[in-house]
Amino acid sequence: MSVHTVTASPAETCAPGRAARELGLKRSELDLAARLGRIRTVPDEGGGGRRVPRAEIDRLSAEPGFPEALRESVRTVGTREAAELMEVAPTRFTRFARAGLVVPVTFYLNRYRAVVWRYLADELRAFAAAPEHAGLLHGPTPRTLRGPLAAGLDLRARNWRGRHLGFLLRQAEGPWQRAGVLASLLDPVHIAEVVPDPYERAHLGRFRPVPPGHGTPGSPAALLAERIATADDPDEIAWLRADLTHALREARDERPAPRPATTATALPALPSPAVSPAAPPGERPPERGRLRLPGWLRRGGT
Repeated sequence: MSVHTVTASPAETCAPGRAARELGLKRSELDLAARLGRIRTVPDEGGGGRRVPRAEIDRLSAEPGFPEALRESVRTVGTREAAELMEVAPTRFTRFARAGLVVPVTFYLNRYRAVVWRYLADELRAFAAAPEHAGLLHGPTPRTLRGPLAAGLDLRARNWRGRHLGFLLRQAEGPWQRAGVLASLLDPVHIAEVVPDPYERAHLGRFRPVPPGHGTPGSPAALLAERIATADDPDEIAWLRADLTHALREARDERPAPRPATTATALPALPSPAVSPAAPPGERPPERGRLRLPGWLRRGGT
């Protein structure tokens, strides 16, 4: 079980907004630090999300260089700033990102609904400082990368999903939660194939994290963000399905999905409809619900 699942009373923890203020961070920076594992969080006992332990705030406040060092550790940059940080052209940095040499940590959609990827400044500095990357930074692009890049290779979305999956799995509290995290990256068709039982699918849906919020639900921006958060590479889909199958096996062993009661109440037998006796040959049977008149009255007799 993850160390992030230990609960604490509200008196020993802080809400994320207050913790961000005390640590000198924006709320988005605190969320990113928590997902990176740099700030420990615990579930709220009242089910209101996650909280930051008071002891964690005290620990971070006592570290050297606080708060500037903590803020710098979660600073993200876009393509232009990343290229300046690594002292390369923006086009070369974009090739690095598309080839998967650097991995985005988050993204947002600008007013034109274009995806803007963000990268950790610390990771880019470490990449540029590594001696083995000197040829990539200043020499020609290796032939092994030129062909795939010319064919349209772009691993930014897939690498972000892998990183996002790691964030979510670290906070999962059990096998059903882990299964829900894996299912959150698959489209409904693949989920239905892996989980054909409708009751299990409904139970699994309770533990699926919502995609990162970008725009009003159902808006073009929200649909684009949902598409980015859904696996589309065949290899990626294959291992997600395999991991989901394994997680479901563990979840079933621990606690099967709830099902409705199967006992049916016996209904009383309905009476058979009355059948009129057959009329003699040549005679018309009487009409049900009408009085049969004497023959002389039908002929108009008095």
